[in-house]
Amino acid sequence: MLIDELIDRSGNICELCGSSENLSVYEVPPTSNANYDNSILCCSVCKGQIEKTDQINPDHWKVLSDTMWSPYLPVQIVAWRMLSRLRNEAWASDNLDILYLDDDALAWAKKTGDHESEATVEFHQDSNGTRLFEGDTVVLVKTLDVKGSSISAKLGTVVKNIRLVPDNTEQIEGKIEGQTIVILTKYLRKG
Repeated sequence: MLIDELIDRSGNICELCGSSENLSVYEVPPTSNANYDNSILCCSVCKGQIEKTDQINPDHWKVLSDTMWSPYLPVQIVAWRMLSRLRNEAWASDNLDILYLDDDALAWAKKTGDHESEATVEFHQDSNGTRLFEGDTVVLVKTLDVKGSSISAKLGTVVKNIRLVPDNTEQIEGKIEGQTIVILTKYLRKG
């Protein structure tokens, strides 16, 4: 079983940061079939930041100075991608300069385009900076006139089961008086 092979390879620790908490298999994209040569064992903290479901913490990744020298290619690939995302940090840029990947490995590392993105990840946040999730309940902090409608959404109106607009972190969709509308997150407070 793949997880057992990765546990043996890693000594039952995250191959990126050395944590022994909440370990799971991470398939290094693009993959079609997870196996020993394209997967790593990593903790939930690393995985959340790699997959951009959590905000990146540059201090967490300083350990890459050591783990980027792993003899296992998928670990090197993920290290290169994370160092690339953190390239504005002096230590990450220095490490990136000395981390050598052959042409095939570099092509794999660049294939997702993830190395071109910045370290910060944008999330939907309410007017107080609280992160919003699909299905949350929110409250309007301002009376809003709904364009193209006679509806006026009053201050304090509760909007249940919101939907996050995928390509715009400043907007959510919700129903007010039975009509689905787009609402700016700056006019919301998590309920």
